[in-house]
Amino acid sequence: MCLIVFAWQPGQALPLIVAANRDEFYQRPTRPLGPWADAPGVYAGRDLEAGGTWLGVGPEGRFAALTNIRQPGQPSGQRSRGHLVAGFLQGALTPHEYLECVAHEADAYAGFNLLVGDGRTLGYLHAHEGVPRLLAPGVYGLSNAALDTPWPKLVKAREALAQTLDRPEPERLLALLADESPVPDAELPDTGIGLVTERLLSTAFIASPHYGTRARTVVIVDAQGRRQVIERSHGPLGAPQGDVSLTV
Repeated sequence: MCLIVFAWQPGQALPLIVAANRDEFYQRPTRPLGPWADAPGVYAGRDLEAGGTWLGVGPEGRFAALTNIRQPGQPSGQRSRGHLVAGFLQGALTPHEYLECVAHEADAYAGFNLLVGDGRTLGYLHAHEGVPRLLAPGVYGLSNAALDTPWPKLVKAREALAQTLDRPEPERLLALLADESPVPDAELPDTGIGLVTERLLSTAFIASPHYGTRARTVVIVDAQGRRQVIERSHGPLGAPQGDVSLTV
């Protein structure tokens, strides 16, 4: 994932609302959202190159998602970051326990941000900070820096999410993820990748011939723990490739 905005509202009718974009090279083989035959109760897309995932839900109200940390020249890591999401969805540790374990082995992975929750708590870990946090209620945004780093697309998407909370319908959430509005050069972050690439990656929805937003995903959790998950897939230049919708 390269953009996740989410509202964590424990005790309310919809305690967790997530809108997220997965950005990746189109050539990387991927299976769409669905049940995992080798992990009962897990529903997620699957990276067929390394076997992990970027976002999913699991038994007992489990939810997990990650983004990469943008850091040119960083080591590729001994293990795939997608296994961090899969490991939580298939496990039994609490969010804080799991993040504590991950923090001790974070050096085995390229830079990442990890969100994990079980319906009672929602935890966050930034690989370079190494200190797990349990999040207070609020509306948050996560891209390829740290939580709530004010990159223009994150700020805009987080504000758009806040404005949908009175009526958080899936199509409204998917629409905020489809924003391709350009960002003025003066407002672009400088992350060491050059101006042309900064421009390409500055929009919530990225479309190009080789790299872009592969999936827009919405997760809505109600007070009874039911999870509604909608994934809308895209190909080169943003071409639509179909929807998957499930409630578990």
